[in-house]
Amino acid sequence: MKRRSLLKGVVALPCLATASAFADALPASSRAGRVRPGDPAWPKAPQWDALNEALGGNLLQPTTIWQTCAQAPHAQACLARLKEARNPFALGDDAGATQISGWLDAWTVNASAYAVAARSTADIVAGVNFARQHNLRLVVKGGGHSYLGGSNAPDSLLIWTRGMKRIELHDAFVPAGCPTPPKPAVTLEAGCMWIDVYTAVTTQAGRYVQGGGCTTVGVAGLVLGGGFGSWSKRYGLAAASLLQAEIVTADGAVRTVNACQEPDLFWALKGGGGSFGVATRITLQTHDLPEHFGWARFKVKASSREAYRRLAARLIDHYADHLFNPAWGERFVFHSDEIEVAMVCQGLDDHEAKSVWAPFIEWLRASPADFAFDEAPRIGAGPSRRWWDVEANSGLVADPRAEAAHNHGWWQGDAEQASAFLHAYESQWLPAALLEPAQRGRLVDAFVAAAQYQAVELHFNKGLAGAPPEVNEAARQCAMNPKVADAFGLAIVATGGPPPFPGLPIAPPDMSQAHRNAANVARAAAILKALSPQGGSYISETDFFREDWRAAFWGVNYARLKAIKGRYDPQGFFFVHHGVGSEDWSADGFTPVGA
Repeated sequence: MKRRSLLKGVVALPCLATASAFADALPASSRAGRVRPGDPAWPKAPQWDALNEALGGNLLQPTTIWQTCAQAPHAQACLARLKEARNPFALGDDAGATQISGWLDAWTVNASAYAVAARSTADIVAGVNFARQHNLRLVVKGGGHSYLGGSNAPDSLLIWTRGMKRIELHDAFVPAGCPTPPKPAVTLEAGCMWIDVYTAVTTQAGRYVQGGGCTTVGVAGLVLGGGFGSWSKRYGLAAASLLQAEIVTADGAVRTVNACQEPDLFWALKGGGGSFGVATRITLQTHDLPEHFGWARFKVKASSREAYRRLAARLIDHYADHLFNPAWGERFVFHSDEIEVAMVCQGLDDHEAKSVWAPFIEWLRASPADFAFDEAPRIGAGPSRRWWDVEANSGLVADPRAEAAHNHGWWQGDAEQASAFLHAYESQWLPAALLEPAQRGRLVDAFVAAAQYQAVELHFNKGLAGAPPEVNEAARQCAMNPKVADAFGLAIVATGGPPPFPGLPIAPPDMSQAHRNAANVARAAAILKALSPQGGSYISETDFFREDWRAAFWGVNYARLKAIKGRYDPQGFFFVHHGVGSEDWSADGFTPVGA
């Protein structure tokens, strides 16, 4: 997405005044560390009761699926909740759940002590004020998709926005206080999932909004991280479409921010991560919808290492010559002896989509001794308005729960991520210079070598090189690392397995093998990183243990982000792992460094 800020000197005065007043309201203990259950300063029952009353009875004490099964492994309660563990919608509907169950040697799911099940901005203000007044560790969760565990922390107060789901379409939206021409837009509350947004904007209204590929991802978290969709090379980052946001900052103030009102904070929300406050409502520009969306899927197995290298080289050539443009997105997956193509397109009809791939398919079939399809080619296009229609698109799996919304479905293959336990996950942006003819050999050799350790995914839609100039320029104006504008794709190497928790009706996972898997991911990632050591990485899909995270996620933008963080959250109440300002706190977010 893109970030931009129109700096006006007058906004600095109220911001400075806010910081001063906020500091005066802080408890002295905040400088020593957050309060935990059992500490003398932990709120007493009457105080929690008062918060619950203020919330209309919506203060929860969440538990996790894994906690329930550890306490009673074969009880009906455990078995019933295990059904939820493979359903991403059910996980999102559970205050104690996250979409993945943890990360090897990094974090595991732990329910917050209490959760504010917010139904309104006022509920969020009440929760933030309570946390500040009592010096509690705060956590914010919408869809719960944070791989780095950002929506999860024990002994914390959770602000859970899932219940805030209103969607409003605008024919002509003008940000407050801005003398800009009106634009078609959509306003979304923070608990919305992308499937509901696509239903309203595309299926029903015939427009397009740039959002996430996974249907169950929450809208706010995606935009705050920058956000890619399948067609980012055409429509840019999700955050680049942000016109206005409502946010509750650490002082409990409700701020409407845009390019004209508090532009620094607005810029920080466009890819700066989730540590500036609680986004309660966002307004995104919508775009004309192309007539067609399309697809190209197949798997090819090579008969030898030499044939595999030729296959990889020919496929990279085909991408550079025919697919490196705004029409195509998604990925290639390089396995040790086969390659999977899982691409989508926009703006091409069925004949055009098939024609793009015909020369490559013909080349494969001309060498049956070297190449064989493990999955036959499926290439085509159809009406774009039906892309997210569960009843029309066989690629979507309907939520099977009796109470499920009729439009709720996840993409086939996404269910395997639900409750997965990550062993390792690494990513690196790759610059478009590697697609130059003189450099392609290096690129191919690196992917062939890395795939011998672990499957490697190359996500073309998560790099903006090849996009129209205005899309690239908008990206450079965002808080995200500007190197995304020069990258043709994001290389991802990852692996995981079943959750390793007690009480589950499965064989205990081999954790020694999990560590070997992690070592193989590291070996593969090292080969790919050598292609562009300073290439950077995407904050939402990256390594938990990445040491250069500030440079990787934000590059030259980090210093400015840190200054904005200091202005709006000087005491670091909004802490996430490897978020802006997190270097000032202990790894669990409870203790200031040096306290």
